[in-house]
Amino acid sequence: MRIIAGKFKGRTIRTPKGLPVRPTTDRTRESLFNILQHEYDWADLQVLDLFSGTGSVSLEFASRGVAAVTSVDRHAACIQALRDMASILGISNLNTVKMDVQRFLDQCAERYDLIFLDPPYDMPEIEALVKTIFARDLLSPQGTVVLEHRSQLRFDTLDFFQSSRSYGSSTLSFFNHEPLL
Repeated sequence: MRIIAGKFKGRTIRTPKGLPVRPTTDRTRESLFNILQHEYDWADLQVLDLFSGTGSVSLEFASRGVAAVTSVDRHAACIQALRDMASILGISNLNTVKMDVQRFLDQCAERYDLIFLDPPYDMPEIEALVKTIFARDLLSPQGTVVLEHRSQLRFDTLDFFQSSRSYGSSTLSFFNHEPLL
């Protein structure tokens, strides 16, 4: 797995074997960033990566020059691997949080411009996470929530749903206050 673009383009993302994760594929990550790159000025973005796992999405945002990235995962090994990778690359604007995502959302007082969620595909009540983000006003007015999920699931009936794009067994669903995509 490699960083696709930006300052660290081509760098290998090193992760220990046996992490309890399903990393976002390079194809899906590349598609996500192709969609978002025309909508935002990267230098001003505050990004939240929930269920960060290997940190590939967080590292991609950092490589592209966002203002700050907060990565949340409940697995200590995932957080440590991401911290190690950020240290190797010299990334100083990456904040890691070892915590259950729902607990983090319940306690969070920040607002973010982009929120990326990649929960376990078998997680029940995924839609509750999106509802919490909007109910707690954690998304900036022009921000976007991106949910990666199994392609068999649909979230088009949820409030703030805008669109979805499928990439094999994975789908990206986009939510925001106003249509952007």
